[in-house]
Amino acid sequence: MANIVILGAGVSGHTAALHLRRRVGKKHHITVVSPNSKWNWIPSNIWVGVDKMSKDEVVFPLAPIYAKQGIDFVQGKATEIWPRGRGDDTTPSVTIELTAGEVGRTLSQHYDYLVNATGPKLKFEMTPGLGPSGHSLSVCTADHAAQAAAALDGVIDRLRAGDAQTLVVGMGHGSCTCEGAAFEYVFNVDHVLREAGVRELARVVYLTNEHELGDFGVGGMTFEHSGHEMTSEAWMMGLFHERGIEVILAAHVTEVKEREVTYDTVFGESGSLAFDFAMLLPPFGGAGLSAFDRDTSDITSEMFAPSGFMKVDAKYDAGAYENWSAADWPSTYEAPGFPNHFAVGIAFAPPHAISKPYATPAGAPVAPAPPRTGMPSGIQGKTVAETIADRLDHPAAPARTASMANMGAACIASVGAGLRNGAAAAITMSPIVPDRTRFPGTGRNPAETFGEIGLAGHWMKRLLHTLFIYKAKARPGWWLIPE
Repeated sequence: MANIVILGAGVSGHTAALHLRRRVGKKHHITVVSPNSKWNWIPSNIWVGVDKMSKDEVVFPLAPIYAKQGIDFVQGKATEIWPRGRGDDTTPSVTIELTAGEVGRTLSQHYDYLVNATGPKLKFEMTPGLGPSGHSLSVCTADHAAQAAAALDGVIDRLRAGDAQTLVVGMGHGSCTCEGAAFEYVFNVDHVLREAGVRELARVVYLTNEHELGDFGVGGMTFEHSGHEMTSEAWMMGLFHERGIEVILAAHVTEVKEREVTYDTVFGESGSLAFDFAMLLPPFGGAGLSAFDRDTSDITSEMFAPSGFMKVDAKYDAGAYENWSAADWPSTYEAPGFPNHFAVGIAFAPPHAISKPYATPAGAPVAPAPPRTGMPSGIQGKTVAETIADRLDHPAAPARTASMANMGAACIASVGAGLRNGAAAAITMSPIVPDRTRFPGTGRNPAETFGEIGLAGHWMKRLLHTLFIYKAKARPGWWLIPE
């Protein structure tokens, strides 16, 4: 019997665990380690953040699901990996610090295969004053989103009393990712302000590290829209103009003070915005795992990039932007030199950004980090699960592949919730990482890259919320719902 340990129970880790159990049955032992007791469908946090959903609608407890599936669940955070064993013990192990029960106690968990799906550390500390412990809000967790909703309710009350308010939504650092979430949130804020009849007194500002609107960390898109070829930049410019949302592009936030945010841009401008409400997303980093060899020598830099994300089968020496290629991106998610170790979702170290990088005159990076969430995360989790299942039957089985330079992705971005007056932008692109060798010009297949916006998009996003909660709860036939 083999021991498989999965670190993290987000989209990637949870998907990997469920598919592994389905593939290998009860012949092998599966353990999931997560510091959180609940699973969170993060794409719907934006609706919690505008009080269109309750926190309880986007989370559920993990332990009952795993108990029913015959998967062990340890509520704790991994701190150390011993990939070649420890001392005289040649079996790989991971050190875990419990976050429930005997909080702080450490234990060692042996494994034959390890899947790192730890997700991101929210690095609010990279910008002074950023985050719920500082002077801004977040929707990165369900609790953060509920806090943002309460603050937004206060803004609406003041607007109803006739007090003008400034709301700033966007990215809290030049190296942030998840521009799509900030895009969704700013339009949902605009939507609820209009529903409340107070939009005319509100100044809404979108502050982003994108060099052009519609970049979304994937270098933008060119697609068919209503029968015409259009760039995502032109599409988004029209949408922001239509809603009266101000835009500040290519910005690196330098500090968030009480009711003021300061920033520099790549164009050499320095500015500040006084605000009454600010939701600014943080940059991401790895979970902070260390790695050690059997003799206790530190091999963290061998297994992990300086960002804290785990190195996989990517090309990390591509160099300057002009040298970047779709071939740089990983396909198996195996850790080099450690073929029984994998990293998926946000936990793997990308070879570089997808968007062209820039910097402020002071040298601060202004480059959206590549998105590795949602659909790609689920596909990667399932792919690695299938690789492990194959090798449990046939140790020499080749790894399954799922390169972001080959896979497409679909995204439904809400621009306002409501069964009658809601809307969402439905976008597909293929591949996620542009490949200008296969698709000269835009780098993407024009037949599989398109966007539409409308009420039907909202219905689809709401349906997907229900379907993915159903899938994550491992309800009957859950595996028939695609990642």
